[in-house]
Amino acid sequence: MPFWSTNFGQDPLLKDPKRKFRFTVEFQGINAAQGGALLWYAKSCDKPKFEIASVEHKYLNHTFYYPGSVTWQEISVAMVDPVDPDMTATFSDMVVQSGYSPPTDANALGSISKAKAAAALGTVTITQIDSDGNPLEVWTLWNAFLTKMETETLEYGNDELSTTTIGLKYDWARVELPQGESALVVGGGNEFFNL
Repeated sequence: MPFWSTNFGQDPLLKDPKRKFRFTVEFQGINAAQGGALLWYAKSCDKPKFEIASVEHKYLNHTFYYPGSVTWQEISVAMVDPVDPDMTATFSDMVVQSGYSPPTDANALGSISKAKAAAALGTVTITQIDSDGNPLEVWTLWNAFLTKMETETLEYGNDELSTTTIGLKYDWARVELPQGESALVVGGGNEFFNL
């Protein structure tokens, strides 16, 4: 029975619907003394999303559509900028680990590579949890890398916490349910469907 029509006293195993504020974000490339890869200071995070292109074919006065390629959309993660780890310094260092360095002379020929950029960030997971902290769905981003970092304007009349927002691009994402099943199922089985 749905949660809105059942008495919780009669069915204590009934699950709440997913809630926006129950989530965790992990970047395996961050290893801080306080919290490690788990971003306890994350404020908001987009879930992975994709778009399927379509092509049309006209025949007489009819139009038919066919699915095209799948493109995964960039996501944003907003977080408070704590002292440990200092996120501005951490993300700046990730850009350097990705292969970027300011030009110092004509022999500075290094540049960013996808392998280095993905390794600097590490595996990215976004987990929606229930009221007991158990995972409801776990998204894993494949080959994610940093695309932007936005810091806020400093202001004497504002006593809010400083925040940093980053953008992430990735090749594709996979979602897992807590029992190891996939939310995207092929042929009715439990195989993961990686787009």
